[in-house]
Amino acid sequence: MGALLLLFTCLLLGVLVARFARTPAGLVHGINWWVINIALPALVLALVPKVKVDTQLWFPVAAMWVTFFGAWLLFALLGRMLGWSRQRIGALTLVCGLGNTSFMGYPMMQALHGKEGLTLAVVADQLGCFPLLASVGVAVASLYAGQSPQPGVIARRILTFPSFLALVLAAIVGALGGWPPIVDEVLLPIGATLTPLALFSVGLQIKFHLGERQLPPLLLGLGWKLLLAPLAALLLGVTARVGGLTLTVGVLQAGMAPMISAAILADEYKLEPSLANTLLGVGIVLSLITIPLGNLLLGS
Repeated sequence: MGALLLLFTCLLLGVLVARFARTPAGLVHGINWWVINIALPALVLALVPKVKVDTQLWFPVAAMWVTFFGAWLLFALLGRMLGWSRQRIGALTLVCGLGNTSFMGYPMMQALHGKEGLTLAVVADQLGCFPLLASVGVAVASLYAGQSPQPGVIARRILTFPSFLALVLAAIVGALGGWPPIVDEVLLPIGATLTPLALFSVGLQIKFHLGERQLPPLLLGLGWKLLLAPLAALLLGVTARVGGLTLTVGVLQAGMAPMISAAILADEYKLEPSLANTLLGVGIVLSLITIPLGNLLLGS
């Protein structure tokens, strides 16, 4: 309960600071830089060597792929039926196909399921969501913005991303038996800064600005991200006889709030930014209810 309270407190502090305080220029950029380049790689380095490889570990990764490609198929079909612009289809595919599996997913899985849940969340994010964002996500953004994807740029994004490099190093260390205890004593406290800073940053960035005729796509987008995507992941897991905490974390990560980086990508490519940012803000708030509720239902 205390861990969940920490999440709400950090998020609320971010919202209040953004609303009432005069923040230094570049505050969000600075916090995000630390989280992405320092805290997240440290957490990956600390946790991945401890991952116990089993036959069900594919599921949290597959759940992320089901979420993304299911969103792409759904919104391409709905877009054709409802006469949506290519920009709207691209925005919904990106923002509702990619989940906030690190900034929101890590602290929420840790709060609900401790270090074991956090470790599985890292697997879903680093092997599922992040490669999707850096590869197919960039390709989708380019296609719906009328541009040609550049394979070299995509490959460079993946291969130079700090947490990807940390993932490769951590896998090697894990195969060799893990870190000495003194290294863990350094990595874990640095990684622990991710939770408060990430949620504070999310609070600073929450925006609600719905344009004309954007309510139906907002409802359809969040209906997929928060309800149908985790149900699709659950169906996959049950059919494949995945069980236990692996099933729970995979399903909850599939239903996590939309990804901040996906909304930024939509903004960069001019894919209906106001809709993308509102999906992000509303989705984050609603996920604070739907994820604990989903966890309760899965547990029962």
